[in-house]
Amino acid sequence: MKVLVATEKPFAKVAVDGIRKEIEGAGYELALLEKYTDKQQLFDAVKDANAVIIRSDIIDKEVLDAAKELKIVVRAGAGYDNVDLEAATAHGVCVMNTPGQNSNAVAELAFGMMVMAVRNFYDGKSGTELKGKKLGIHAYGNVGRNVARIAKGFGMDIYAYDAYCPKEAMEADGVKPVDSAEELYATCNVVSLHIPATAETKNSINYALVNRMPKNGLLVNTARKEVINETELIKLMEDRPDLKYVTDIMPVANEEFAAKFPGRYFSTPKKMGAQTAEANINAGIAAARQIVGFLKDGCEKFRVNKK
Repeated sequence: MKVLVATEKPFAKVAVDGIRKEIEGAGYELALLEKYTDKQQLFDAVKDANAVIIRSDIIDKEVLDAAKELKIVVRAGAGYDNVDLEAATAHGVCVMNTPGQNSNAVAELAFGMMVMAVRNFYDGKSGTELKGKKLGIHAYGNVGRNVARIAKGFGMDIYAYDAYCPKEAMEADGVKPVDSAEELYATCNVVSLHIPATAETKNSINYALVNRMPKNGLLVNTARKEVINETELIKLMEDRPDLKYVTDIMPVANEEFAAKFPGRYFSTPKKMGAQTAEANINAGIAAARQIVGFLKDGCEKFRVNKK
């Protein structure tokens, strides 16, 4: 069995060493395709691969067509919208993610961005504190739970909305559940987004929803850029000069945001939520272990596509 690590943005060496230990320890062959610059290189590399580990690399129908022996793809990270799930199912390929491995890294980044925003991006002017402010966590998954944990140390008043998470689970963490996204935004000074990009959520963060936030509201996005209705958010920030927006996913309209809202807007140059040494290692090794479990025992615990 051959396991390919195909990463345009490579794992750290220590992560690759950990992946190699897991894969070769199970008796499988490990192949690396790092820093590739052309899709044909990926086509060539997957031809005889039985399993593939990726990061933000695109696995679409063309790649799957080229991978005649492929049985499983594991995305080292939580999001998996870079994989064509329908095409994978049609090809009989199992797709998995590695939920939870990057969660603390993303949560810490969210707070770094919050502190920067409330302190006016460190421009020397007086800002505000997070202590005592109401924090809204939009989606209470692995990242949301870590955000809540950190928020307690800041002394924040913590609320959350997640239609798929039992209220009892939030309450057990000392978090106040609310009944709707509308209530969350109307209640909280700061809202931190952790929703996936789905048909239901794309463009759902719009004028009407964010306009419910109290004066001097702050929206923090370390989720996906597709969930933001950029046109409506720009209009809202024009209408409400008190609002700030910081994001870990550069918007399509980044230049317009930056030009119109200096001192109220910030985007990282590229998605950095999982860009820590620890998250890099954790996600890579978890992906390798999941592949071994699948190939040896048929374990599909983290499968995200249909059979």
